[in-house]
Amino acid sequence: MAKRPTTRFVCQSCGAVYPKWSGKCEACGEWNTIVEESVEPTVSRASRTKNRLTLTGLEGNVAPPPRILTRIPELDRVLGGGFVPASVVLVGGDPGIGKSTLLLQTACHLATTGQRVVYISGEEAVDQIRMRARRLELVAPTLELAASINVSDIVATLETDEPPGLVIIDSIQTMWLDSIESAPGSVAQVRACAFELIRLAKKRGFSLVLVGHVTKEGGLAGPRVMEHMVDAVMYFEGDRGHQFRILRAAKNRFGATDEIGVFAMTDHGLIEVPNPSALFLAERQGNIAGSAVFAGLEGTRPVLLEVQALLSPKAGDGSPRRAVVGWDSGRLSMLLAVLESRCGLKLSGMDVYLNFAGGLRVTEPAADLAAAAAIVSAATGHPTDAGSVFFGEIGLSGEIRQVPQADLRLREASKLGFASAILPRRIARGNAKLAAPPGLDLHELGHLSSLVRTMTESSAAAKDD
Repeated sequence: MAKRPTTRFVCQSCGAVYPKWSGKCEACGEWNTIVEESVEPTVSRASRTKNRLTLTGLEGNVAPPPRILTRIPELDRVLGGGFVPASVVLVGGDPGIGKSTLLLQTACHLATTGQRVVYISGEEAVDQIRMRARRLELVAPTLELAASINVSDIVATLETDEPPGLVIIDSIQTMWLDSIESAPGSVAQVRACAFELIRLAKKRGFSLVLVGHVTKEGGLAGPRVMEHMVDAVMYFEGDRGHQFRILRAAKNRFGATDEIGVFAMTDHGLIEVPNPSALFLAERQGNIAGSAVFAGLEGTRPVLLEVQALLSPKAGDGSPRRAVVGWDSGRLSMLLAVLESRCGLKLSGMDVYLNFAGGLRVTEPAADLAAAAAIVSAATGHPTDAGSVFFGEIGLSGEIRQVPQADLRLREASKLGFASAILPRRIARGNAKLAAPPGLDLHELGHLSSLVRTMTESSAAAKDD
């Protein structure tokens, strides 16, 4: 019988396992991240229990899970209505983006409502947490603080007759389990520490929040299996050059995914932004070529953003530059190819710069039409109508395709005082009909060339005048 290996080689960046050491991880492409680790012993076949499972059907009444409201509506929105007892939430984000600030504010708010909240930090001393709370003007005498990285001590502390309602671990990469022979932050330590804490949360019934570091690509550091172990994964996004911070749910077993909460960073911590559309458009300058308003959708929330485009002749004999902020650069290249090949707009000799103002990263294809309108406006020198919003997906042949939840986008545009919307041509499906909100005119387009022709003719007429 072959001897079972006692060690293995694991990438500390992505968690890939190899039988021998290598300088480069073939899974994630990182260098010098593969470390030798001991193999944890497995339970022998003879000692495994053989209890039969009880199988049931789909029938039966299931009540919705109870919720613990945080008194921060934007956070409750992303969570799906508040924390669920015995659930685990993983929060990731760049260093200094505001993760610890938001969680400390949440802990203090819950502690003032009578909930028992425990905040355990592996990165800061207790005095540092108190100083940050004093700076943010937070008062919560019943909040329980501790500074430790030993998971065994943490488990022993939390296994009490009266379990807390919420436990925050900041961060999981600093935690250490003495039964694992590797340094804190390694794949084996992160996986084992997360398992122990999650097991305790499910057993004792408290909500658990784990703070996770992120890699330079923006993903959560450590093994991807940790994301499958938790009930919700949230990313805290934002540009340090902007005051806005976006909390986005990438996974949620108790709510909608891709839901967002919008916050603004101030001297007194993070404050909620209940109407992000108005804030994102607050500094918009009307009557300027190269600008358009996109009616987007983030989760279940409609959001209006300004799209800005700038074109300039390329310098030298090299390739033209394509720079984009807040959008997919590959989608910009595709859109420029469609404008040139299908609509006759000459852009091959121009440097193109595109920006979604406000620091929010847009991923939905519905932004194609707004980006195209901004680019065409910059190319013709004719401003788009300041009272119009745009949304629609553009195909490779130049056709403008339908996008979901058009009614929500139109209602948001009408609420903010816009007078018209440029959207894809509707296709009759049964009795379904899109009704425009009062005071909002709908202009339907079937092909991108119609938009280019209209703006080119308007630009020529303005020059003649």
